[in-house]
Amino acid sequence: ETVATEAVVEEAAAEPVAAEPVVEAAAEPVVEAVALDPELVAKGAKVFKKCKACHKVGEGAKNSTGPILNGIFGATAGMVEGFKYSKPMLAAGEDGLVWDEEALAAFLTKPRKFMKGTKMSFAGLRKERDIEAVVSYLRSFD
Repeated sequence: ETVATEAVVEEAAAEPVAAEPVVEAAAEPVVEAVALDPELVAKGAKVFKKCKACHKVGEGAKNSTGPILNGIFGATAGMVEGFKYSKPMLAAGEDGLVWDEEALAAFLTKPRKFMKGTKMSFAGLRKERDIEAVVSYLRSFD
């Protein structure tokens, strides 16, 4: 009787056991620390004066004619809470536009060319160095 019981135990152990599916947690987005050039950030602060009529940054910033720009990098377009965006900006966000340095630089160069129908009336920044400076300045508010 002991031999028969051992045979059943061995047979049961030999059967593959269905493993429970492993559910991996969604990976957190990797945010790389970007070393900021203090001189470029300072230049960006000066160039950003052209933007200040409509956009605010920093502690206590509130939406104005344009949305606040704190933490814009990695943010989906059209998603600042409490701001009424144009339909094209909302559609761009729904289509997956996420603000990174490349997208922001293209938008700052010629906003209306980058996004037809945007409410942003600014013509754009002409100098590449000014665009880099504003991008660095905004990066300092991430």
